[in-house]
Amino acid sequence: MENLTNVKAAYSVNNMYNIKDIRSDFPILSREVYGKPLVYLDNAATTQKPLCVLDAMRDEYLNVNANVHRGVHYLSQQATDLHEAARDTVRKFVNARSANEIIFTRGTTESLNLVVSSFCEGFMQAGDEVIVSAMEHHSNIVPWQLQAAKKGIAIRVIPIDDKGDLNLDEFSNLFTSKTRIVSVTQVSNVLGTVNPVKEIIRIAHEHGVPVMVDGAQSTPHFTVDVQNLDCEFFAFSGHKIYGPTGVGVLYGKEDWLDRLPPYQGGGEMIESVSFEKTVFEKLPFKFEAGTPDYVATHGLATAIDYVTALGMDNIQNYECELTNYCMEQMRAIPGMRIFGESEHKDAVVSFLVGNIHHLDMGTLLDRLGIAVRTGHHCAQPLMIRLGIQGTVRASFALYNTKEEIDVLVAGIKRVSQMF
Repeated sequence: MENLTNVKAAYSVNNMYNIKDIRSDFPILSREVYGKPLVYLDNAATTQKPLCVLDAMRDEYLNVNANVHRGVHYLSQQATDLHEAARDTVRKFVNARSANEIIFTRGTTESLNLVVSSFCEGFMQAGDEVIVSAMEHHSNIVPWQLQAAKKGIAIRVIPIDDKGDLNLDEFSNLFTSKTRIVSVTQVSNVLGTVNPVKEIIRIAHEHGVPVMVDGAQSTPHFTVDVQNLDCEFFAFSGHKIYGPTGVGVLYGKEDWLDRLPPYQGGGEMIESVSFEKTVFEKLPFKFEAGTPDYVATHGLATAIDYVTALGMDNIQNYECELTNYCMEQMRAIPGMRIFGESEHKDAVVSFLVGNIHHLDMGTLLDRLGIAVRTGHHCAQPLMIRLGIQGTVRASFALYNTKEEIDVLVAGIKRVSQMF
């Protein structure tokens, strides 16, 4: 916890963004791969963790570890205090009205599945419709398809143009008397497109339709204000915002969460149980069956404190500069095709070069110490729309540098010469 205090002191006093000091918080960035300095550009898949997060979690396991809630002994109460303090840290970070609106999950995927399952159970029947976009991650497609097979609901899709922007005119035309919910990503994990979710929410609300937002790729990169967006549900993951794996968040407006049936049953989520009847616990515990990963929630809160100390606007401006620089350098490479040319773009560059297969490019870049992601990025319907099988994806975080982008560009040129 002292480490985090030092972080705040270092980065908030003069509102400076000292990349050298920031990188020193992430020891893994100084390692080598195949005898080359690691250039880690796979941050849309997961981010590295600062020492303050690792130290906070280790300290809790060493000194506080005990199951949370209901325990009368000191350690349990201390662990509970840390866990619930983490909930309030998340609440402040996304500007929710109440801690009751913050549900801890295992990640964005579980958050989305929770809403899909409970919403369909409570509010959808055969023939009812959900609207998603053409750029969704599989975790915002497959759960709806499972419900389509189970309950007979229908999925309607917002198309995109060739630059990677959603067609909002077509979106408006998708609404019918059967539309029950809209579920869209705020930022594409492939294209980097920052979708106009506030406008999407406004249009949906004109039709009396609630909206769920997948914030996995937005929350690490710029300020999220759920009250300003006015979305009914918002999901994000801990591991993409410098926190641990296995923990995520579902924000939901309290009145909607009250109306949804529970997602899972077990301990924690009940007030009383008999063989005749179960009374469910109040929010947020109604949706948190079983022992939570209370150490991970503390780690997530520490990660949120870390990025808050740096300043989300500072992070956004810095990463925007990196993204623009990367795009400029890549456009000069012969045979370069960049996917996602929206004017509203964030921290992701997906590309192909000539006829080089994305797996070949990624594998050879890896031998140069450059970590990128290859494949369909859990967005196969988008790949079909683009007419390709997959891309190479470079994705940036608050600790990347222009020098690393130079290494990437040089690596792409070197690999290109092999074909």
